[in-house]
Amino acid sequence: MWYQFLNVFFFVFHTAFTLFNMVGWAFRSTRKWHLITIFLTAFSWFVLGIWYGWGYCFCTDWHWAVRRKLGFADESNSYIHFLILKLTGINLSEKLVGYGTLIIFLLSLFLSAFLNWKDRYKRQMS
Repeated sequence: MWYQFLNVFFFVFHTAFTLFNMVGWAFRSTRKWHLITIFLTAFSWFVLGIWYGWGYCFCTDWHWAVRRKLGFADESNSYIHFLILKLTGINLSEKLVGYGTLIIFLLSLFLSAFLNWKDRYKRQMS
């Protein structure tokens, strides 16, 4: 029962976190939080990734551990690939999904940093 709860929790939390990383920069009220979440993601992918492999995500790692305990044998190495496969049934190339994820991540990082800087500059000027 506990693992079933954790599986649903990770599915909801990690998906919401991912969606927020994609669009949180667009709303002035969430930009500071977005900058934090995008940097947490970058830390996981690029710093922890030094030891665990590029793109390592501790949420994915924990979710996969829960799913293994429940007897699932997920074939995806990427959470985004897993989501696309589970939500649409489309089995895209993991390489294609990885490149798309990286492009969206870098675009979101740039937009978040730029808009947070712009908001801060406007506050200082007024």
